[in-house]
Amino acid sequence: MDLNKVMIIGRLTRDPEARTTSTGHNVTSFGVATNRVWKDKEGNRQEKVEYHNVVTWGKLADICSQYLHKGSKLYLEGRLQTRQWEGQDGIKRYRTEIIAGNMIMLDTKAAAPQTVAAPPEPTPEPEKETPQEESPEKEEVKVEDIPF
Repeated sequence: MDLNKVMIIGRLTRDPEARTTSTGHNVTSFGVATNRVWKDKEGNRQEKVEYHNVVTWGKLADICSQYLHKGSKLYLEGRLQTRQWEGQDGIKRYRTEIIAGNMIMLDTKAAAPQTVAAPPEPTPEPEKETPQEESPEKEEVKVEDIPF
């Protein structure tokens, strides 16, 4: 039996970036930082930060792009995926990402954390992604108005 499951709690390191693929699928990517704290042999407190690349698809991508921002604290569940491509310089490049399927926003003003589950994502087409147009005026959203 194999298992590829990721669970992290962390904070966004940058605002989410929303795009639409050439086939019309919505995708949002962002970074999340997690901290690990421990004491060394001498009893001194040590801390290490890990940075994770996260990708969401479909309805979850829409929600992430609308409600998350740099500094948001959240819980994510997903799986690891590594993709490769050849750069313009001819060098093969790799990127490991968390493909998130579930998210809980942890710093909302609502009484309880909100959970969002995503349907299975389509097969990505990273080379053919086009930026999603943003409306010039973004409506301010109140957490209490979120429908989930």
